[in-house]
Amino acid sequence: MVTGVVASLHRWPVKSLGGEDADALQIDARGVGGDRAHALEVVLGGSSRRLTARQSAGMLAWRAAYPDAPGAALDPDDPPTPLITAPDGRTFAWNDPQLPRALYADLHRPIRLRRDLALMADLGDSILITVAASLRGVEAALRRPLDLRRFRTNIHVELDAPAFAEEGWQGRRLQVGEAQLDLLHPCERCVIPTRDPDNQERWPELLRWLAREHRTLFGINARALGAATVRVSDTVTI
Repeated sequence: MVTGVVASLHRWPVKSLGGEDADALQIDARGVGGDRAHALEVVLGGSSRRLTARQSAGMLAWRAAYPDAPGAALDPDDPPTPLITAPDGRTFAWNDPQLPRALYADLHRPIRLRRDLALMADLGDSILITVAASLRGVEAALRRPLDLRRFRTNIHVELDAPAFAEEGWQGRRLQVGEAQLDLLHPCERCVIPTRDPDNQERWPELLRWLAREHRTLFGINARALGAATVRVSDTVTI
């Protein structure tokens, strides 16, 4: 049995934009309440497709938060619309008609805003778990500190397990406070972690090292078995 605690919690109201930390989160079978409940779509030839930082790294310089529903105050069935902060510090309500124009001016793409309470993570109905020992393991190997925001995690845990032990946890059960989650499979990373969350500078060696040493895996995807609240410092058991 592996035990530990929740070290930090994170929510990303708009897919590929910067997000917010939380002291507690509501979760259910869809994932973290309000997490990736909003997205930007690029309009091309009369149709639209979801835009992510893989295609437009400048999205990472924008931030989204739910100031009216901090932490566990957010209702997963009725989250408020997020407040969006531009790289220059200007703020916009999600329904502000100036927001698509500001996004177009910065990202140089025609933008349509989408809201979906089924949530829009790359892997549907999932929560991303990362492990502190694994983060430290990458830092030690590459000899530089790593901002956890690169990995866009939801629940970051400190456990009595060695680095990258989570690669062998598929099919096990994770207990976080009152919540139970099935561990699905390790998370295969794309290029987004290679971008600095503050200045968007590329560091491709990070993904090269993960590919060479860990099959491009970092963290593990999980699915909640029901509605529950998770909190920083909750006990974790696997």
